[in-house]
Amino acid sequence: MKIISCERPGEFESKETEVPQVKGGEVLVRIQQLGVCGTDLHAFAGNQAFFTYPRILGHEIAAKVVDANGSSLKAGAPVVVIPYLNCGDCGACKAGKTNCCEKLEVLGVHIDGAMQEYMALPESILLPTPQLTWDEMAIVEPLSVASHAVKRAGINKGDKVLVMGCGPIGLAIMVFATLAGAEVTALDINPWRLNLAKTKFNAIHSINALEIEKIASLKETYKNQYQFVFDATGNKRAMETGPYYAAHGGSYILVGLYKDQLSFHHPSIHAKELSILCSRNATKEDFLEVINTLAQKQFPTADYTTNKFGFTQTKEKFPELTEADNQVIKALINF
Repeated sequence: MKIISCERPGEFESKETEVPQVKGGEVLVRIQQLGVCGTDLHAFAGNQAFFTYPRILGHEIAAKVVDANGSSLKAGAPVVVIPYLNCGDCGACKAGKTNCCEKLEVLGVHIDGAMQEYMALPESILLPTPQLTWDEMAIVEPLSVASHAVKRAGINKGDKVLVMGCGPIGLAIMVFATLAGAEVTALDINPWRLNLAKTKFNAIHSINALEIEKIASLKETYKNQYQFVFDATGNKRAMETGPYYAAHGGSYILVGLYKDQLSFHHPSIHAKELSILCSRNATKEDFLEVINTLAQKQFPTADYTTNKFGFTQTKEKFPELTEADNQVIKALINF
């Protein structure tokens, strides 16, 4: 079978290897569709926080069962893969927080992922999904990350929400926050993404961060305005500005990941009694809820999946996804 390995930052290598043999409790699947995540792009660029090389990337996975190996699944069944392997024994797992297991391993990050034709995976992380298209199945994982963040925040109907960053996760947060009853404002530096947020992803208002940095009086109008501020940028400068927009008694939810230290002005966040939350990955329950949301056509999949290319084109097309100002939200790799 064919695999594509990221040998070092900026370098993919195509290889041939044997189809994996299934062990007890495992199912052999063939990858059908693979979403490209910001984590993949950061890994390719060499600035992903939890990463070693070489690594086979890919954790947004739609697959088809090839060998059920005595499991409850049937050959040919379409499945979404939950790419988080948790230990089941640590305090977080026992509390139901499998998304932040002490020994968590994520496919495509800590261990090899789905830029390969076949994988042998535990039955426990496979969700039969006959009600969805392959495109929908391939975006379940990033949407689950967004849904988990919104649930973690505890949004109530009528709350004012600011989402910083109009990338794949940020746009998905806007949809799920709206479904929770919030009034959503989008913040970004990219006019195309801001327009997309308003026209397709339920944002009522938009803020161009570059413009408000130039006009102090304009920036002042957004100070302390939002009960919930989500960061989906992973950018140090942006992440450190989040508390400015949060209301007194509000919450700041860090969904984006920065690989080093962040700094906040303590008197300012203390005066607000600001809750600072981190949101990592998602749980099986999040996946099931997102699958239901997609089945009910409550998410604009066609506007989200902006780019597609074949598996054999990955080495050629992948670097284009890292170019500045490209009009890409979610790229999908077809197998």
